[in-house]
Amino acid sequence: MIALRTMDLRNDFKKVSDLVNSGETVLITRPRNENLVVLSEREYNELDKARRNAEYLAKLDESMRQAAQGRVIVKTMEELESMAK
Repeated sequence: MIALRTMDLRNDFKKVSDLVNSGETVLITRPRNENLVVLSEREYNELDKARRNAEYLAKLDESMRQAAQGRVIVKTMEELESMAK
């Protein structure tokens, strides 16, 4: 990870963009510790996908807990078909 000041980012935006797109993560330091992290769209998409997968797995875990506790609703096929109408 490379740490830069905001002024460095402004002065060398293309160079910083090339670093980010080559896989480097860049930390932009700001006053009052309000720092930013710059990463490529590909890396962002991977992080977002991992977050969504974790949320989905948590929902599955909760469903399994509910089923193990007997907190289920049983419907016949006819009941389900009538609900779809």
